[in-house]
Amino acid sequence: MSHLNRNKTKLLNRVRRIQGQLEAVERSLGEGATCSEILQVLAGARGAMNGLMAEVIEDHIRHHVAGAEIASQGERDQGADELVDVIRSYLK
Repeated sequence: MSHLNRNKTKLLNRVRRIQGQLEAVERSLGEGATCSEILQVLAGARGAMNGLMAEVIEDHIRHHVAGAEIASQGERDQGADELVDVIRSYLK
């Protein structure tokens, strides 16, 4: 997926920030933070993960479903099917 390679550094930086947020959840639990504080940290991590997911979904749509370089309807259908499968698993 060459289109992801172009944004590789940006995506990896987002993953590292998410890792930091998950480490903050672990610290909060270990330090005995209140439920409210832990929920806030979890909400931030979830939002960051959702943002990353949205970015990768957008890239997939632009390059595997609606990309001008896609020559056949079969390729478009395959890209759409892959996206539907991922979204279904994500929403479970």
